[in-house]
Amino acid sequence: MDTKKRSRLRGDIPTTEQSGERGKAPFLDKKHKYIAQAKRLSYIILCIVLIAFCVNMLLGPHNIAAGGITGLAIILEQWFGLSRSGVIYVGNALVLAAAFVFLGKEIFFNTLIGALLLPLFISIIPQYRLVNDTMLSMLIGSAIFGIAVSILYRNKASSGGTAIPPLILQKRFNLSPSIGLFITDGFVVILCLFVFDVDSFFFAISSIFITMATMNYIENGINKKKMVYIISDFHKEITSEILHDIERGVTLIPCIGAFEQNQRQMLLVTLNSKNYQQLLAIVNKYDKEAFMITDTVSDVHGEGFTYESGSV
Repeated sequence: MDTKKRSRLRGDIPTTEQSGERGKAPFLDKKHKYIAQAKRLSYIILCIVLIAFCVNMLLGPHNIAAGGITGLAIILEQWFGLSRSGVIYVGNALVLAAAFVFLGKEIFFNTLIGALLLPLFISIIPQYRLVNDTMLSMLIGSAIFGIAVSILYRNKASSGGTAIPPLILQKRFNLSPSIGLFITDGFVVILCLFVFDVDSFFFAISSIFITMATMNYIENGINKKKMVYIISDFHKEITSEILHDIERGVTLIPCIGAFEQNQRQMLLVTLNSKNYQQLLAIVNKYDKEAFMITDTVSDVHGEGFTYESGSV
């Protein structure tokens, strides 16, 4: 056998098939990158359309200026007759400068998309009172607004305006975006007292609370996990089924019962809520008298949760 063939068997020289796979890898990486960017851009555009829809058809027609550049635009339009989209363009130009300085290029360019598209869609979508009841319109508009802003934040983007200061506060002071948005929108809401009536002022405050609650739920409550402590004499069997059937890691914690002073093993398992009933079935299968403590947690970081197994 010649040297070249022996080298190929050892793997020193890539075969034609191996070379082909390596050649495909960069192309596949670029393809996945472009798909991810297109997906994120689609989310951003969809959220901007939803925000413009809320402003022109649900909040604006009832004079609910619930903070933000959009709320300020509603106020200035009523107060001085200024163009709603024009106010948003000027305000977004100022916050874009702040985004570039404090948040970096990625968020700046993602915000640039939203800052340019929002006034465009504001001018395209007609100003029409879709829901006649003010309370119902405020509830629906605020919830949709909160969902759209949360999705933008998850994609490291925003619609510009007062959505940028909360991101700066989060980066500098680790303040929740929902709380930061509530603080920055307070000034705009106070202006409602001088332009509209007291009813509009309280509707604006209520709108901010609903938007903040919606964002907070999406940030912390929409993907909650279960953390379970299990004490059982059949911990080996239970551990085996959790590892192979639910495919979740198990931590063994030595513990001692205070009454009998018996040393035992306590299992610690963190899993998705959808797998919790499966875990209960496994425990009941081996030990109906097992001692279990279950807690609901809002945030879990690590393999299997914030990144896939084997990706690091």
